[in-house]
Amino acid sequence: MPSQPTAGPWARSAPPIAFTPDEWDLLTRLPARVMIAATSAEPDSDRRTVAEGLAGIDAIAAGTVSDSDLVRAAVAAIYAEADPDPPSAEQFRDRHAGITEVLVNCRAASLVLARRADPADAAAYRQWLQHIAARVCGAARTGVFGHRVSDAENAFLAELNRALQP
Repeated sequence: MPSQPTAGPWARSAPPIAFTPDEWDLLTRLPARVMIAATSAEPDSDRRTVAEGLAGIDAIAAGTVSDSDLVRAAVAAIYAEADPDPPSAEQFRDRHAGITEVLVNCRAASLVLARRADPADAAAYRQWLQHIAARVCGAARTGVFGHRVSDAENAFLAELNRALQP
């Protein structure tokens, strides 16, 4: 993913705050990483993993209509990237290590947002990541009586919420 948003069909504006290239890279890569962590929270069948991946992609794209300039700029950067192998319906091979790394990156992003972003944009970005994870975790039926989020997925969502606290 690029270090700065580029022109493209989704590009509306540059980030509202001057982030360093490394900070912007973190903020634009994190949504896909959160999606993969959420699919990895509970081992699933391939069919369920695909359903979760599609829900995550949809949740990332939903940022295009955010009230936040920061979220829209991040989505524009994600869609402007010419990644020949974008993440989709996949899980981490080492679930624990992958999820831990994502949570560490969420804490780092939270610090960047606290230092550099408008508080409303920072809150919107955090909520967007939480929405992505919640959509992924709720996408696949895991219970006999219907659609529910598993205990492992609930634990991941709680850890993610803690990691994103300002």
